[in-house]
Amino acid sequence: MTTNLVTLNIQDNGVAQVTLNRPDKLNALNLDMFKAINKTISLIDNNKRIRVVILSGSGEDFCSGLDIKSVMSRPINAIKLLFKWLPGNRNLAQKVTNEWRKLNIPVIAAIHGRCWGGGLQIALGADFRIAHQDASLSIMESKWGLIPDMAGNTQVRKLMPIDQAMKLTMTAEVLTAEQALQYNLLTEVTDDPLDRANQLALSLIEKSPDVLAAIKKLFNDNWNGSERALFAKESWYQVKILAGKNQSIATKKALGKDATYKNRGNW
Repeated sequence: MTTNLVTLNIQDNGVAQVTLNRPDKLNALNLDMFKAINKTISLIDNNKRIRVVILSGSGEDFCSGLDIKSVMSRPINAIKLLFKWLPGNRNLAQKVTNEWRKLNIPVIAAIHGRCWGGGLQIALGADFRIAHQDASLSIMESKWGLIPDMAGNTQVRKLMPIDQAMKLTMTAEVLTAEQALQYNLLTEVTDDPLDRANQLALSLIEKSPDVLAAIKKLFNDNWNGSERALFAKESWYQVKILAGKNQSIATKKALGKDATYKNRGNW
């Protein structure tokens, strides 16, 4: 699928390449781009053939953040972006970050150039963030008199101590890739993030799709939960995996036999 603002290319091996495609505006986020990202995530979720997602940006930047002029110039745009029926629900701005976490497949963000504000929020929705050594990252919302409100905070609180998170959020400091790696905002720094993302994707598709889904759900839902809840989920997910066909297929592949995984189950 291709739109003007987001492209989705599904390869034969099940790796989906998603590209933010507004390079003339540094891939800045306007209302239509928010909608396109959300629609793309929904399409991926409904396609059981997709095994891994690689998210990147076209042009010189991953995403420079919110297109302030476009969104704020018309009050109706801000309303559409922020509206929710209940306070604890997710609005459109939060979905384009949090929905990546809800997918039961791995999501890899390949970052280059600027990854600022809303761009970093979206990247935080990915399971892995691989950045070019010359990339720059910033929780930049305070520069514009705003707070980060795209659900990236759910990941920031897991990745770094509260004082460091507060400092970066209050100051809107622009970080080098190496600095961001030290703050745990990145998984890896490399000279070719898209190539490294593809390498990681190829290693992941060699594993059972049910195992990848179970690990992602187990960690995301229970990382800060109680031990008893974690013990229960470990046992239940293992039983579910053993009852499926992909576990025996994984064993065959581990023994060097030719076998093909079935589509992932419902997680």
